[in-house]
Amino acid sequence: MFVILWEFEVKPGRENRFESAYGAKGAWVALFAQDPAYHGTQFFREVERPRLYLTRDTWLSRAAYEEFRLKHRAEYAKLDAECAALKQAERRVGFFETEEGAADP
Repeated sequence: MFVILWEFEVKPGRENRFESAYGAKGAWVALFAQDPAYHGTQFFREVERPRLYLTRDTWLSRAAYEEFRLKHRAEYAKLDAECAALKQAERRVGFFETEEGAADP
């Protein structure tokens, strides 16, 4: 499995909108779910710094993720631009590989 971790610092007052876009029923999950190689997203909010979030997107493989990005580049870019106003900072923590099945939440 292939995992991508993202860290976000959300602008003050935009937490609810951010959670709606990036959470379990959000626009990002809806976009990713169009692909059978997508295996889900976990969404985390930092307890002591409530405007700090992590997402963990799981894919069958890096190749499958890259193929998805190419196939849906216009939709991805549009959604990314729409969500830009919600974030103060965004950082890809990294790309990770796991043992088969180990990435399942």
